[in-house]
Amino acid sequence: MDVEHILKELDQLFPNAHCELDHKNHYELAVAVVLSAQTTDVAVNKVTPALFKKYPNAKKLANGKLEDIEKCIARLGLYHNKAKAIQGLAKHMVDHFHGEVPNTMDDLVSLPGVGRKCANVILSECYGIPALAVDTHVERISKRLGFARKNDSVLTVEKKLKKMIPKERWIKTHHQFIFFGRYLCHARNPECTKCTFVSICKEKNKNLGE
Repeated sequence: MDVEHILKELDQLFPNAHCELDHKNHYELAVAVVLSAQTTDVAVNKVTPALFKKYPNAKKLANGKLEDIEKCIARLGLYHNKAKAIQGLAKHMVDHFHGEVPNTMDDLVSLPGVGRKCANVILSECYGIPALAVDTHVERISKRLGFARKNDSVLTVEKKLKKMIPKERWIKTHHQFIFFGRYLCHARNPECTKCTFVSICKEKNKNLGE
């Protein structure tokens, strides 16, 4: 496969791909990332303004009433569990990191609600540390374009992407894969007639409008 060609095409398609979770600081991004599990960034952005107004930092969130936190995010799916997760996240930050978001993988995954994917997003977005988070979009695109095999685990996909893509492009490519998956190469009904990669795509169920 021609990785360089794919990256150049992505630069043409999505030159300004970026994180679409609204945030003003590291704390807000960490909370938003945890809330974004199994829902859309759009949905998260609708509830976080009121949440962050009421709880502007980790200490405030850690000391908040759980039922009040739930009310702020009640429009999200799984909001009971997510309220517990973000409060647990805040308490851990206060107890172990002086209320700040840590900047290493090991410390980040010690936070409630933060797995490897979330940690990679925080490392890259908050600290500019080269990382390549594999969410559902990135996993799907990686397998359709041939960076990984159909049955590869998320961790295997991440390792393969990091091996094939130049390190200085990891953050940029992560966002471009997400934009590509979100706005063109959907899980269902991908817009294959608009796709420049259709000839190399591994997806058997292409949507060619025939």
